[in-house]
Amino acid sequence: MKRLPRIEQYGLIGDMQTSAHVCDDGSIDWRCLPRFDSPAVFAGLLGTQKHGTWKLAPAATAGRASSGAVAERRYRGDSLVLESLWRTPTGSGRVIDFMPPRDGAPQVIRIVEGVTGEVEMVSALRPRPGYGSVSPWIHEVGGRMVAEAGADALWLDTCIKQVEKDGVIVSTFSVTAGQSLAFVLSWCPSHAAAPDVPDPEAALAETLTFWQDWTQECTYDGPYREAVVRSLIALKAMTYGPSGGIVAAPTTSLPEEIGGGRNWDYRFTWLRDASTTLAALLGTGYRDEAQAWRRWLLRAVAGDPENLQIMYGIAGERDLRERVLPWLPGYEKSTPVRVGNGAADQLQLDVYGEVIETLYLAHQSGVAHCADTAVLHRRLIEHLVERWQEPDEGIWEIRGVRRHFVHSKVMAWVAIDRTIRLVEASALDMGLGPLVELRETIHREVCTQGFDPVRNTFTQSYGSTELDAATLLIPRVGFLPPDDPRVIGTVDAVRRELATPDGLVRRYPTVGDHAGVDGLKGDEGTFILCSFWLVDALALTGRLDEAHTLFERLLALRNDLGLLAEEYDPVQQRQLGNFPQAFSHMGLIQSARLLHQLSTRSSPHRGAACVPAPGSQERRPRQTCKDLTSQHA
Repeated sequence: MKRLPRIEQYGLIGDMQTSAHVCDDGSIDWRCLPRFDSPAVFAGLLGTQKHGTWKLAPAATAGRASSGAVAERRYRGDSLVLESLWRTPTGSGRVIDFMPPRDGAPQVIRIVEGVTGEVEMVSALRPRPGYGSVSPWIHEVGGRMVAEAGADALWLDTCIKQVEKDGVIVSTFSVTAGQSLAFVLSWCPSHAAAPDVPDPEAALAETLTFWQDWTQECTYDGPYREAVVRSLIALKAMTYGPSGGIVAAPTTSLPEEIGGGRNWDYRFTWLRDASTTLAALLGTGYRDEAQAWRRWLLRAVAGDPENLQIMYGIAGERDLRERVLPWLPGYEKSTPVRVGNGAADQLQLDVYGEVIETLYLAHQSGVAHCADTAVLHRRLIEHLVERWQEPDEGIWEIRGVRRHFVHSKVMAWVAIDRTIRLVEASALDMGLGPLVELRETIHREVCTQGFDPVRNTFTQSYGSTELDAATLLIPRVGFLPPDDPRVIGTVDAVRRELATPDGLVRRYPTVGDHAGVDGLKGDEGTFILCSFWLVDALALTGRLDEAHTLFERLLALRNDLGLLAEEYDPVQQRQLGNFPQAFSHMGLIQSARLLHQLSTRSSPHRGAACVPAPGSQERRPRQTCKDLTSQHA
């Protein structure tokens, strides 16, 4: 039984409807079909090989630790086509893994190319539908191998002889220099006709063209462009093409602490995550995704904004009931393994701010407010006006007692502020007077009840002493200007109490074996997005050199393919949490853009902060900043 690799040893391939995780040992250990949120047919990532894998690698690496074969890997150009080069004592070979953007059956295509000499290869396909719980019926149909179980059928096409042994489809073959062989695994409903046999080389060319065309739309041309483009590709890969929904991550239950229980299903569309992801996409020139997401939002919320959920299924589903899969032992014995997410029923007032901020940003980017969006916008504001004074579960989805979280109130302020801006721009028809008064009321309350004057810092919630990294966003969203002493004090307090000496930031204090503010036992790693927030806060408060240093330190946390998980363990020096994480890549993009803007001393625009006019006594930025967007979660 092979030892589970570290999370960062995986690469991602996908078709904008689902994805697969390819390890650097040649094994695909996670794949859900036919959608991101469908049951996995390969669930080895959360268990063992018996829960489903597909390994394709030199035969000499079967024991993983032996052989002397070395794999080097990269994405081919600006694409999601993964290449792994294997060197063995007898020769070298390349495996090309990709998933064609789908217009038919979902496929994983693996092309093996001989580079030098001769390499003996092995393909061992162990499909296990139902998150590794079902052994399929494997048989041959017209020279093609098919694995069927319930509603699922997996068809494996290759010119190599295939043998079924103990539930594993095995192919052993040699590849020589200049030779090319392909394996194609296609899914279709078990009751449907067999999928067409594809042309692997044509599919590869079409896939590369798709990504080349898409990445050429990127308008960002500043420093760190390679990292920005790679993050944009990761975000695009997490978009569900048919609906416009965006998953927070394509995995479930990768742990925030090895061996711990903070394991959650992220294969859904959080309004917050999707909104901030779209802010990053819009800021780099991508408008089609914003239009698709807006249509998704209208369908998901429908005529029921009073019962707004903080997350939905990728096609707008509302029932996301959480359950445990007891047969899976979890990644490195981190249990429970969960599917579904009970946080869908929580009250999180900040999502109103994120959604309305994105609608505002879309308008600023030229995506005109439509009549249906305007109706939804007004109803969301009407509902927020009624509920903003309630305690909630907050941005971090606590499973403890509701509180008056400062970030939630700040984002309620953002929702009102951006609505006022749209009204002033004649893009929305609402009365200004009550909105202006409410904006002032929320601002005054937060500054009074959410601020600790003794420590000169905003706190996690009203009356608490704990800190929260989300308060780093206060200058980013324009609630206070970055030169306000309360902002500087908050940044310093977060660095002092929540950050490591290297600047890696925790979300908030956790208390080990005793349930704390979040109602959960155990600990977690540093939160990568929060560390990018610190980059922004340092830059905005005039510490640009420190911001650049921290940003480059965070870039070094990416794996060799440029991918980031949700968290990082600075002690064990490894990535933690679901992978890759949209939040982390969104933070990278927004920080790179902000650093570029401030370094070139350009006028504030999308993604930049708002600074009061010289000599102004008004500490609130609404009178001077007319084109503000935020980076937040």
